[in-house]
Amino acid sequence: MAFEKICTLDDVWEGEMERFHTTDGTGVLIVFPNGGEPIAFQDRCPHQQFDLATGKLENNVLTCRAHLWQFDATTGQGVNPADCRLAIYPTRVDGDDVFVDVAGIAPATSHT
Repeated sequence: MAFEKICTLDDVWEGEMERFHTTDGTGVLIVFPNGGEPIAFQDRCPHQQFDLATGKLENNVLTCRAHLWQFDATTGQGVNPADCRLAIYPTRVDGDDVFVDVAGIAPATSHT
């Protein structure tokens, strides 16, 4: 695995989310759910590829602004609709630094 530093814990606080890019240009949405650890997801909604960073994170549910699709911010599993999910990139925290590895993981897409 090729982890690379994507941000620090000062860049994304608990209960927030922010988009970053890897050195190869892959968009990564870092979500820091309440009561959890930072998680790296694909940065686009699998529905119609809208930017998830412009959505809303509330009660550990991520809502896309475009068509209100919702995802569990701790697992990436679809809430509404339930038959979709977000790709998760391996994430680790070392001190205050957040590292991700996007190698070999394709963003999820949806049937609708």
